[in-house]
Amino acid sequence: MEKSYEDVWNGQEDGAPMARIKDVAREAGVAASTVSLVLNQKGYVSEATRQKVEAAMKKLNYIPSEVARNLSLSRTQTIGVILPSLSHPFFGELAEELEAALYHLDYKMMICCTQAKENSERDFVDMLRRRTMDGIIMGAHSLDLSIYDGLDQPIIAFDRIINPRIPIVHCDHRRGGQLAAEAFLRAGCGRIADIIGYQGVHSPAHEYHRAFRTIMEAYGVEVHVIELPWNAFGYADFLQTAERLFAEYPAVDGILGADMVVAACQHSAVARGYRIPEKLKLIAYDGTSFTRTGAQPITAVRQPIRQLARLAAEKIVRRVKGETDDLPCTCEPELIERETC
Repeated sequence: MEKSYEDVWNGQEDGAPMARIKDVAREAGVAASTVSLVLNQKGYVSEATRQKVEAAMKKLNYIPSEVARNLSLSRTQTIGVILPSLSHPFFGELAEELEAALYHLDYKMMICCTQAKENSERDFVDMLRRRTMDGIIMGAHSLDLSIYDGLDQPIIAFDRIINPRIPIVHCDHRRGGQLAAEAFLRAGCGRIADIIGYQGVHSPAHEYHRAFRTIMEAYGVEVHVIELPWNAFGYADFLQTAERLFAEYPAVDGILGADMVVAACQHSAVARGYRIPEKLKLIAYDGTSFTRTGAQPITAVRQPIRQLARLAAEKIVRRVKGETDDLPCTCEPELIERETC
């Protein structure tokens, strides 16, 4: 038997007998339209009436249909999140925190990892255009950003520069670079290797490298820059970078880079006989749990991932609801001093 819209609305998607809105209305002694107002949290309903309706729903074990509720609200209660890879510690922790933050705001998260899927980001944006999700938090390392041109649905960029219309949530990277520079200067380093991300990706994160180099060079410190390939997020990629670094700059006494590549440098340095921190200082940028797990925990500039995730979630939900977004866009990093610097 074909289901009617009323059946869907009343939670009978599986054909099992369930209480309907009119049953709840009869039990509470109110109109069915009043029950709908309570369910959708729209319009005025007195607190006493709301309590009667909620008591009736509980008594009848009424389960509203999420499908029909979303149709009524013209929303899916789903936010798409685009990230490069969940195997990378920073993006893995970010995804976990975003899911929790969105859940507390009554939204679900749909995730898209772009590293090994050529058209996945375009497909996600098309889903947003078709309104099969309410908004997107975009944190992928995209080179072609034209798919976002003319997009008028809610979107927040996470540590990415897409276009002037799309707000960016990010750490204060300039301050992060300053913290790293100050730590290396205190340690007396004179020859630093700065491992940077692919420069073709437009990101505020490049600011920490620029700020870091500006300070170090002002104090006469040599800074050697090594650029990672685009979308290189595997540990094998970082080990190759470490081998290249020590082959080209064997006399470095300090290394700065993201967590995984600095951990790879630590591994390679120990194998080559470098003594850490006596002869080689290491500072990781991100400060994920990855920097705490080795035999020698790594000093790190920590990005506040939980705070950043909550900020991104709150900003996208405000935009979905058409509310004023007057929240800040940046969070402050901090230096976590451990055993490598």
